[in-house]
Amino acid sequence: MSAARMASTPPAQLIAALSQLLGDAQLSAQTLPGTDIRLWLIDAEKMDRQFSPEETQRILEDPPYWCFCWASGLVLARWLAQNPEWARNKRVLDFGTGSGIAAIAAAKAGASEVVACDLDPLALAATRANAELNNVKLGYCADFFAERDRFDLIIVADVLYDRANLPLLDEFLSRGQQALVADSRVRNFEHPLYQRLGIMQACTWPDLAEPDEFRQVSLYHAARSLAATTC
Repeated sequence: MSAARMASTPPAQLIAALSQLLGDAQLSAQTLPGTDIRLWLIDAEKMDRQFSPEETQRILEDPPYWCFCWASGLVLARWLAQNPEWARNKRVLDFGTGSGIAAIAAAKAGASEVVACDLDPLALAATRANAELNNVKLGYCADFFAERDRFDLIIVADVLYDRANLPLLDEFLSRGQQALVADSRVRNFEHPLYQRLGIMQACTWPDLAEPDEFRQVSLYHAARSLAATTC
C-alpha cells in the first residue's frame, strides 16, 4: 500500500475503538489551527447531534483523549513552533501524549529524539498514526518511570487537571533537566520550581464549546538546576 493511500485512511484499530464508543462517529485528518500539524481527530460534523445516555456514560468512563486535540496541547505545539530552540537538538519526552500533538511539534522543531509516553495503548496507536501523517519519527513508551534520567526536556499538556496529580511536577524533573507544562485546569501550581511563562488562548479541537476559563492555558517552566539553589 502506498504512503499516500495509508495517509488517507485512519488505522482500523482506531476506527473500531471510536465506533465502539460513539457508534457513528468518524475520524478525519485535520490541520490544527495556527499550526502545520495534521492529526486524526473525531469528525466535528458528528459532534452536532446529542449523545445518548449510554454514549455519555462510556465517554465519562473512558474518555477518548486521543481523538481530540486539547487546548493545552495546542498551546504547547504552537509554543514549540514559535520557539524551536526549546527542543532543537534535545532529547524530549512527551508525558501523557494523547494524540501526540506536542511530541510531533517537538520533532518538527528539530529535537534529536522524541519519546511519546502514555499509559493508554490507543493513545500510542493514535500518536503513531499521527506521526506518520506528519512524516516525523518518534519513540514510544507506556511507563514513564521505566525511562532513565536522560532527557533534556519533559513536555506535558493537560495532565494535571486533578490536583492529586501535582506530585508529578517533581517526578518530571527526575527524568529531565527541564520541564514545560501547559495546563488549563489548575490555575496555579504553587510549586517553587515552576515559573509561569505566560497565559495563552486556545480551544480544544474539534471545539467542544468549553467554558472560556478552559480556553486560558498557562505555560510553566522548571529547570532542575533551580532545585540546587532552593535547597
